[in-house]
Amino acid sequence: LRRLIASGHKIELVVTQPDKKKNRGKKIVYSPVKEVALENNIPIIQPLKIRNDEEAIEKLRQAHEKAEIGIVVAYGQLLPMEVLDMPKKGYINVHASLLPKLRGASPIQTAILLDENPTGISIMKVEEKLDSGPVYSSVNVEIAGKTAGQLEADLAEVGADLLVKT
Repeated sequence: LRRLIASGHKIELVVTQPDKKKNRGKKIVYSPVKEVALENNIPIIQPLKIRNDEEAIEKLRQAHEKAEIGIVVAYGQLLPMEVLDMPKKGYINVHASLLPKLRGASPIQTAILLDENPTGISIMKVEEKLDSGPVYSSVNVEIAGKTAGQLEADLAEVGADLLVKT
C-alpha cells in the first residue's frame, strides 16, 4: 500500500481484516494495512465476511465508480463475483509463488517444504476460482536457506515493486 501511494496511484478505499485483540491485555491491534490507510487518510472498511456484508459491498460499489482496478494482497477471503465484476478492469492479486505452481493459501511455506527454488511473485487476474486467472507478470526469488519469515519479507518487497510496475 505504501508503494502504491508513493507511486502516485489514487487509492479510493482500503478493505482489511477486522481489528484483533492481542497479548495479555487483549489490546486492540490494527492490521499494518489499516495503519497505513489511516496515516494517509484513505477510507477503510473491515467486513467480517465480505460476502454477507451489504454495507461493505455498497461502499465497494461506490469506490469502484471511480477506481479502474481492484488489488488484492493476502486478504484471506474469497471475493464474490458481484465484487469481482465491479472495477472496470477487474481485480489483480499479488501471489507469493510462481503460478501456476503452489496455488492456495500457504505458498511460502510450501515452497520451502518442497524446495521450490526459485520461488517468486506472480501478479494475476482474480477470477472466481482460487488462483486460476491469467498471470500478467512474475519475478523469481531465490530461497537460498531463508526462513519463511525472511522469504516472506523478501517476497513482500519484490511484490510491491512488481505490483506498481504491472
